[in-house]
Amino acid sequence: MRQAVDQLRAGSSAKRRGAAKRLRALADPAAGPALLESLQVEATDPQTWETQYQMVMALGACHHTRAVAFLEQLVLEQTAYTMLGVALGDALVRIEWTTIGSLTAIDRLMRSKAPAVIDGSFRALAILRLVPDEGLIGRIFDRVETLDPSDHLRFWVAAAAAGWSGPRVVAYLNACLASPRKEIAEVAAASLLGKYTNHRVL
Repeated sequence: MRQAVDQLRAGSSAKRRGAAKRLRALADPAAGPALLESLQVEATDPQTWETQYQMVMALGACHHTRAVAFLEQLVLEQTAYTMLGVALGDALVRIEWTTIGSLTAIDRLMRSKAPAVIDGSFRALAILRLVPDEGLIGRIFDRVETLDPSDHLRFWVAAAAAGWSGPRVVAYLNACLASPRKEIAEVAAASLLGKYTNHRVL
């Protein structure tokens, strides 16, 4: 791990990105402070968004709670749909869930003006196969049910719903079957059978 941490200070963005990916895979909480320090510098350059993405995801994997304030600051700067926004939503949910077993971040992030951040929070729900309480599930459906059938925000909710139950879940998944986007319809079909699907993320 020491070598990867040292490489976070490399002059090349590609090398820093490689280090972040390595630390993300290791998921060692001890790497958190160095990752946060590196991200705070990296975030000043919009051209290195791929490196920032990997640093944010690594912070999520390392469950670094001291990064939350800075990550939420970055959330406020998101407007367009970007992969960095997706990573921010994903990481904030991961950190909160793995450290205190809470999903209150979902409600906060659903108020974001950046769909990418919301998408990332839903992605974490699906990848971690989490089952929120009934109230939160209802609020998630309130957010996505009226969206266009092809809206990507529908995808990760449909994927996460494989482990959820209730008539509203079934109604949502059945509606997703009619989506013109094949991936949404396919994941909804699997979820209706209670089958989680595997997903590879950047």
